[in-house]
Amino acid sequence: MTDSVSANGAVPGKTGSRVRMSAAQRREQLIAIGRELFAERGFDATSIEEVASRAKVSKPVVYEHFGGKEGLYAVVVDREVRALLDRITNALTAGHPRELLEQAALALLDYIESETDGFRVLVRESPLLSATGNFSSVLNDVAHQVEHILGAEFKSRGYDPKLAELYSQALVGMVALTGRWWLEVRKPRKDTVAAHLVNLAWNGLSHLEAKPTLLTRRVK
Repeated sequence: MTDSVSANGAVPGKTGSRVRMSAAQRREQLIAIGRELFAERGFDATSIEEVASRAKVSKPVVYEHFGGKEGLYAVVVDREVRALLDRITNALTAGHPRELLEQAALALLDYIESETDGFRVLVRESPLLSATGNFSSVLNDVAHQVEHILGAEFKSRGYDPKLAELYSQALVGMVALTGRWWLEVRKPRKDTVAAHLVNLAWNGLSHLEAKPTLLTRRVK
Protein backbone atom coordinates (compact mmCIF):
# COMPACT_ATOMS: atom_id res chain seq x y z
CA MET A 1 0.00 0.00 0.00
CA THR A 2 1.49 3.36 -1.03
CA ASP A 3 1.70 6.29 1.35
CA SER A 4 -0.74 9.14 0.77
CA VAL A 5 0.73 12.50 -0.12
CA SER A 6 -0.44 16.05 0.41
CA ALA A 7 -0.25 18.92 -2.06
CA ASN A 8 2.86 20.27 -0.36
CA GLY A 9 4.67 17.00 -0.86
CA ALA A 10 4.60 15.69 2.71
CA VAL A 11 4.13 11.96 3.18
CA PRO A 12 2.29 11.31 6.49
CA GLY A 13 4.36 9.34 8.96
CA LYS A 14 7.65 10.13 7.24
CA THR A 15 10.35 12.32 8.75
CA GLY A 16 13.28 14.16 7.24
CA SER A 17 13.65 17.19 5.03
CA ARG A 18 13.62 15.22 1.78
CA VAL A 19 11.31 12.31 1.03
CA ARG A 20 11.62 10.38 -2.21
CA MET A 21 8.15 9.79 -3.61
CA SER A 22 7.08 6.96 -5.81
CA ALA A 23 5.87 7.84 -9.28
CA ALA A 24 2.26 7.31 -8.16
CA GLN A 25 2.72 9.57 -5.12
CA ARG A 26 4.34 12.29 -7.21
CA ARG A 27 1.49 12.14 -9.73
CA GLU A 28 -1.10 12.51 -6.96
CA GLN A 29 0.83 15.43 -5.47
CA LEU A 30 0.93 17.23 -8.83
CA ILE A 31 -2.80 16.62 -9.38
CA ALA A 32 -3.58 18.07 -5.93
CA ILE A 33 -1.45 21.15 -6.60
CA GLY A 34 -2.94 21.60 -10.07
CA ARG A 35 -6.45 21.36 -8.60
CA GLU A 36 -5.65 24.12 -6.09
CA LEU A 37 -4.13 26.42 -8.69
CA PHE A 38 -6.82 25.89 -11.34
CA ALA A 39 -9.48 26.58 -8.70
CA GLU A 40 -7.69 29.69 -7.46
CA ARG A 41 -6.58 31.22 -10.76
CA GLY A 42 -8.21 29.37 -13.63
CA PHE A 43 -6.51 27.61 -16.52
CA ASP A 44 -4.97 30.60 -18.29
CA ALA A 45 -3.36 32.12 -15.20
CA THR A 46 -1.88 28.84 -14.00
CA SER A 47 1.61 27.93 -15.19
CA ILE A 48 3.65 24.74 -15.19
CA GLU A 49 6.40 26.76 -13.50
CA GLU A 50 4.19 27.40 -10.46
CA VAL A 51 2.97 23.81 -10.31
CA ALA A 52 6.58 22.63 -10.32
CA SER A 53 7.61 25.27 -7.77
CA ARG A 54 4.91 24.29 -5.29
CA ALA A 55 5.81 20.63 -5.72
CA LYS A 56 9.53 21.45 -5.34
CA VAL A 57 10.37 19.64 -8.56
CA SER A 58 11.66 20.70 -11.96
CA LYS A 59 9.33 21.46 -14.85
CA PRO A 60 10.39 18.31 -16.77
CA VAL A 61 8.92 16.20 -13.94
CA VAL A 62 5.48 17.73 -14.54
CA TYR A 63 5.82 17.28 -18.30
CA GLU A 64 6.85 13.67 -17.78
CA HIS A 65 3.63 12.90 -15.92
CA PHE A 66 1.11 14.95 -17.92
CA GLY A 67 2.75 16.24 -21.10
CA GLY A 68 1.96 19.83 -20.14
CA LYS A 69 -0.61 22.06 -18.47
CA GLU A 70 -3.40 20.83 -20.75
CA GLY A 71 -2.84 17.22 -19.71
CA LEU A 72 -2.82 18.06 -16.01
CA TYR A 73 -5.99 20.12 -16.39
CA ALA A 74 -7.76 17.31 -18.25
CA VAL A 75 -6.98 14.85 -15.44
CA VAL A 76 -8.19 17.25 -12.75
CA VAL A 77 -11.46 18.00 -14.59
CA ASP A 78 -12.13 14.34 -15.36
CA ARG A 79 -11.76 13.40 -11.71
CA GLU A 80 -14.11 16.15 -10.58
CA VAL A 81 -16.73 15.27 -13.20
CA ARG A 82 -16.73 11.64 -12.06
CA ALA A 83 -16.75 12.57 -8.38
CA LEU A 84 -19.73 14.90 -8.72
CA LEU A 85 -21.70 12.50 -10.89
CA ASP A 86 -21.03 9.62 -8.49
CA ARG A 87 -22.11 11.74 -5.53
CA ILE A 88 -25.40 12.75 -7.13
CA THR A 89 -26.14 9.30 -8.56
CA ASN A 90 -25.50 7.59 -5.23
CA ALA A 91 -27.73 10.11 -3.45
CA LEU A 92 -30.81 9.29 -5.54
CA THR A 93 -32.28 6.52 -3.41
CA ALA A 94 -35.78 7.77 -2.50
CA GLY A 95 -38.95 6.58 -4.16
CA HIS A 96 -40.94 9.81 -4.11
CA PRO A 97 -40.10 12.42 -6.77
CA ARG A 98 -40.02 15.27 -4.24
CA GLU A 99 -37.52 13.42 -2.06
CA LEU A 100 -35.41 12.61 -5.12
CA LEU A 101 -35.31 16.32 -5.90
CA GLU A 102 -34.25 17.04 -2.32
CA GLN A 103 -31.50 14.44 -2.53
CA ALA A 104 -30.16 15.82 -5.81
CA ALA A 105 -30.11 19.39 -4.50
CA LEU A 106 -28.41 18.38 -1.26
CA ALA A 107 -25.86 16.23 -3.09
CA LEU A 108 -24.76 19.20 -5.21
CA LEU A 109 -24.62 21.55 -2.21
CA ASP A 110 -22.70 18.92 -0.22
CA TYR A 111 -20.17 18.71 -3.04
CA ILE A 112 -19.82 22.50 -3.19
CA GLU A 113 -19.32 22.62 0.57
CA SER A 114 -16.81 19.77 0.90
CA GLU A 115 -15.04 19.99 -2.49
CA THR A 116 -15.00 23.73 -3.07
CA ASP A 117 -11.80 23.71 -5.14
CA GLY A 118 -13.16 20.96 -7.36
CA PHE A 119 -16.39 22.85 -7.98
CA ARG A 120 -14.49 26.05 -8.79
CA VAL A 121 -12.45 24.13 -11.37
CA LEU A 122 -15.62 22.79 -13.00
CA VAL A 123 -17.44 26.11 -13.24
CA ARG A 124 -14.50 28.19 -14.43
CA GLU A 125 -14.45 28.80 -18.16
CA SER A 126 -11.57 27.30 -20.13
CA PRO A 127 -10.74 27.14 -23.84
CA LEU A 128 -9.99 23.45 -23.36
CA LEU A 129 -13.38 22.37 -22.08
CA SER A 130 -14.92 19.72 -24.28
CA ALA A 131 -18.50 18.52 -24.59
CA THR A 132 -17.71 15.62 -22.24
CA GLY A 133 -15.43 17.27 -19.70
CA ASN A 134 -17.02 20.27 -18.06
CA PHE A 135 -19.75 21.34 -15.66
CA SER A 136 -22.30 21.53 -18.47
CA SER A 137 -21.69 17.88 -19.32
CA VAL A 138 -22.25 16.94 -15.68
CA LEU A 139 -25.53 18.85 -15.64
CA ASN A 140 -26.65 17.18 -18.84
CA ASP A 141 -25.94 13.73 -17.39
CA VAL A 142 -27.87 14.57 -14.24
CA ALA A 143 -30.72 16.06 -16.29
CA HIS A 144 -31.02 12.83 -18.26
CA GLN A 145 -31.41 10.90 -15.01
CA VAL A 146 -34.04 13.35 -13.80
CA GLU A 147 -35.79 13.14 -17.17
CA HIS A 148 -36.43 9.41 -16.72
CA ILE A 149 -37.89 10.03 -13.27
CA LEU A 150 -40.09 12.87 -14.48
CA GLY A 151 -41.17 10.97 -17.57
CA ALA A 152 -42.62 8.14 -15.50
CA GLU A 153 -44.26 10.61 -13.12
CA PHE A 154 -45.76 12.66 -15.96
CA LYS A 155 -47.16 9.55 -17.60
CA SER A 156 -48.78 8.34 -14.38
CA ARG A 157 -50.43 11.76 -13.88
CA GLY A 158 -51.65 12.10 -17.45
CA TYR A 159 -49.15 14.78 -18.48
CA ASP A 160 -47.24 14.73 -21.76
CA PRO A 161 -44.06 12.69 -21.05
CA LYS A 162 -42.33 14.46 -23.95
CA LEU A 163 -42.13 17.54 -21.71
CA ALA A 164 -40.02 15.68 -19.15
CA GLU A 165 -36.80 16.73 -20.89
CA LEU A 166 -37.75 20.41 -20.72
CA TYR A 167 -38.63 20.21 -17.04
CA SER A 168 -35.53 18.20 -16.16
CA GLN A 169 -33.26 20.81 -17.79
CA ALA A 170 -35.12 23.60 -15.97
CA LEU A 171 -34.90 21.89 -12.58
CA VAL A 172 -31.24 20.93 -12.85
CA GLY A 173 -30.31 24.35 -14.20
CA MET A 174 -32.10 26.07 -11.35
CA VAL A 175 -30.26 24.02 -8.74
CA ALA A 176 -26.90 24.41 -10.48
CA LEU A 177 -27.09 28.20 -10.86
CA THR A 178 -28.19 28.56 -7.25
CA GLY A 179 -25.27 26.37 -6.25
CA ARG A 180 -22.82 28.68 -8.04
CA TRP A 181 -24.30 31.64 -6.20
CA TRP A 182 -24.19 29.81 -2.84
CA LEU A 183 -20.54 28.93 -3.47
CA GLU A 184 -19.67 32.57 -2.85
CA VAL A 185 -22.20 33.70 -0.24
CA ARG A 186 -22.58 30.49 1.85
CA LYS A 187 -25.82 31.69 3.39
CA PRO A 188 -28.45 30.77 4.32
CA ARG A 189 -27.61 27.27 5.57
CA LYS A 190 -27.30 24.45 3.07
CA ASP A 191 -30.48 22.68 4.20
CA THR A 192 -32.41 25.94 3.98
CA VAL A 193 -31.20 26.58 0.44
CA ALA A 194 -32.16 23.05 -0.60
CA ALA A 195 -35.58 23.37 1.04
CA HIS A 196 -36.38 26.59 -0.80
CA LEU A 197 -35.19 25.16 -4.10
CA VAL A 198 -37.48 22.19 -3.66
CA ASN A 199 -40.28 24.49 -2.51
CA LEU A 200 -40.07 26.47 -5.75
CA ALA A 201 -39.66 23.42 -7.96
CA TRP A 202 -42.33 21.31 -6.31
CA ASN A 203 -45.00 23.86 -5.37
CA GLY A 204 -44.43 26.54 -7.98
CA LEU A 205 -44.60 30.24 -7.31
CA SER A 206 -48.39 30.15 -6.92
CA HIS A 207 -48.28 27.49 -4.18
CA LEU A 208 -45.14 28.36 -2.24
CA GLU A 209 -45.03 27.19 1.35
CA ALA A 210 -44.24 29.96 3.82
CA LYS A 211 -41.65 27.91 5.71
CA PRO A 212 -40.57 24.93 3.60
CA THR A 213 -38.66 22.07 5.20
CA LEU A 214 -37.03 18.94 3.79
CA LEU A 215 -39.05 15.77 4.19
CA THR A 216 -35.82 13.78 4.31
CA ARG A 217 -34.46 15.86 7.21
CA ARG A 218 -37.57 15.98 9.42
CA VAL A 219 -37.35 14.37 12.85
CA LYS A 220 -39.45 11.25 12.90
